[in-house]
Amino acid sequence: MFQRLSNGWQLTQQSWTILRGDVKLLLFPLVSGIACLVVLASFAIPLIGSGYAGQLFEADGAEVDRRAQVIGYVGLFAFYFVNYLVIVFFNSALVACAIIRFKGGEPTLGDGFATAVSCLPQIFGWAFTAATVGVLLKVIESVSDRLGQVVTSLLGIGWSMVTYFIVPVIVVERLGPVAAIGRSGAVLKRTWGESFAANFGVGLITFLASLVAIIPVVVGVFALTSGQAILGGIAIALGVCGLLAVSLISSALKAILVAALYLYAAEGSVPGQFDERIFRDAFVGK
Repeated sequence: MFQRLSNGWQLTQQSWTILRGDVKLLLFPLVSGIACLVVLASFAIPLIGSGYAGQLFEADGAEVDRRAQVIGYVGLFAFYFVNYLVIVFFNSALVACAIIRFKGGEPTLGDGFATAVSCLPQIFGWAFTAATVGVLLKVIESVSDRLGQVVTSLLGIGWSMVTYFIVPVIVVERLGPVAAIGRSGAVLKRTWGESFAANFGVGLITFLASLVAIIPVVVGVFALTSGQAILGGIAIALGVCGLLAVSLISSALKAILVAALYLYAAEGSVPGQFDERIFRDAFVGK
C-alpha cells in the first residue's frame, strides 16, 4: 500500500511537470467550468421559479404533486444531460491533447477540440446514460431519506469507479456507452491500485494547496469585521482566485493521469514523460 501511495505521489509530480510545460491545457477545464455555471444558471433559475424543484426533495411519506414531481425529474434529467455533455466534451479534448503529447506530438487546442467534436456521437450517448443513472439514483434517494442516502452513496461510489476511464475509452476506442462502461471497468480492474494512489496523490496536493489558498479568505474576513473593507476585499479576492486555480490544476492533473494509466493498461506503452520503472513495478503481477 505504501509503495502504491509513493507511486501515486510520483505520478502526480510527473503529471505536474507535463502540465507546467503545456499550460494551455488549463483552458479546457476553465472553459468547462464557465460553461457548467451557465448551464446551472439556465436550469436553476426557471426551475426554482416554477415551483417544481421542491417536488424533488419531499420528505418520506409527504403528499406530493405527482405531475409536478415528474416535471421536476424531467428538468433534472435535462440538466444532468447538458452538464455531462459539457464536462465530457472538454475532458475529451484535454485527454486527446495529453495522449498526443505522450506519443511525442505537439498538441494544439485545435487538436483537442477537433477530437472532441469527432467523438460527439459517443459523448452524446454517454451523457444520456450518465444522466439516466443520475436521475435513477435521485429517485432511489427520494424513496427513503436514510436508506436512500446510504444506497445511493454506495451505488454512486461504484458507478464512479467503474466509469473512471470512460473519457479515454471514448477518445481512443470510440465505443458506445454500454461497451465503454465494460471497457472502463476492465481497465480499472488492472489498474485499480494505481488509480486509487494517483487520485490520492492529486487529492492530497489539492487539499494542501486549498488550505494555503483559504488563508487569504480567512484574513479577508477578519479584515472586514475589523472595518478594513478594502484590505478585506482584496484578500478575499486573492483567496478565491487561488481556490479557482487549484481547482483548474487539479482537474487537468487528473485528466493527464487517467490518460497515462489508460495508455499503459490498454496498449502496454509507458508515456515517455513518466518514469517507466514506476509503471513496470506498479503493474507487476497483474
